[in-house]
Amino acid sequence: MAQGIRFVCSSCGRAIGAWSDGNPYYIDEAGCKQYAHHPDHDSLAKCIGNDTPHLCLVCNEAFNVDSRTPTLECPKCGASDIAGTFQLSKKRCPHCKEGVFNVDDDYHCIS
Repeated sequence: MAQGIRFVCSSCGRAIGAWSDGNPYYIDEAGCKQYAHHPDHDSLAKCIGNDTPHLCLVCNEAFNVDSRTPTLECPKCGASDIAGTFQLSKKRCPHCKEGVFNVDDDYHCIS
């Protein structure tokens, strides 16, 4: 089961949704990534990795970090100041560079 939350910037109001489980995947017969999510337990059982959504806190680039080939840098600008979207609480907003992200207490999802 996964939890969905939303972070909202305290200055510009930018909202970013995030799920606790990221994007689990398996490789199909053609060698392509196939994502699996709850409640598809058969596909989840095949998963060998996870693409976790991240945000560059310098240039605002959104990208995935693959658990099988993890990176500690933004693919666009090379900055090491990155965060998984589920861990954005109290991080400075890279969009406006003024506010911080806070959990939206009125937004809750369970899958």
